[in-house]
Amino acid sequence: MTTIENDRLSSATSYSETRTYRKVWDWPTRFFHWSLVAAFAGAYASNKLGAAYFSLHLFFGYAVIVLVTFRIVWGFVGARHARFASFLKGPRSVLHYVSAVGRGRHTRYVGHNPLGALMVIALLAALGAQAAFGLFGDDEIFNAGPLAPLVSKDASLLLTSLHRKLFYVILAAVFVHVAAVLAHVVVAREPIIRAMVTGSKPSEFVPPEETLRSSRGAVAFLLFVAIVAAFAFGLRFVPGAQVDIAAF
Repeated sequence: MTTIENDRLSSATSYSETRTYRKVWDWPTRFFHWSLVAAFAGAYASNKLGAAYFSLHLFFGYAVIVLVTFRIVWGFVGARHARFASFLKGPRSVLHYVSAVGRGRHTRYVGHNPLGALMVIALLAALGAQAAFGLFGDDEIFNAGPLAPLVSKDASLLLTSLHRKLFYVILAAVFVHVAAVLAHVVVAREPIIRAMVTGSKPSEFVPPEETLRSSRGAVAFLLFVAIVAAFAFGLRFVPGAQVDIAAF
């Protein structure tokens, strides 16, 4: 569902501390979002620190896989605005949104806009693939991913190359994402960064019937624990994989 306000971007509502707010984003979605940011940054930093920090790099890679898996499942069973069905639109809706923005008009969405929704899917796919490739990676010097013994040497080297190159694709996508967010905050005057921290948006952006009533926290917690347990269990019993379960 959307809140349609075909306002000129230049006349968008400004911030005010007297605003009232309505809940949009559930806490599991916000937990996922910022945890994924931390895991991606941690994976990058631990890689730059060198081979001695490989175990830490591996841990952050595991975290990315768990978080992406959680978000995919949460997209089907999660709270209202976190579900894919609530924000994934067809090509016509995406083109309409882009055309409207190009004409200086803005259609506000309670959750993700159609273009932002595509970025969500692209980042989930790219981050999940990069982390998965890393499981099979081999630097041919000191360290190898836990699943490297399950594939041929050539396949492992190919996946290692893809793991490295995909990082730059993801980094470019992250810059585009951040730029789009800042544009919404500065130009369209939508406090979407604050919303991803607090979970709430100004009430003029959220019709009463679109207000989030429950974060489904218990469901999210059980789901997350189940994914972590399944992932750790699966790696532990993969022949040849060396996994420190204590890292979980």
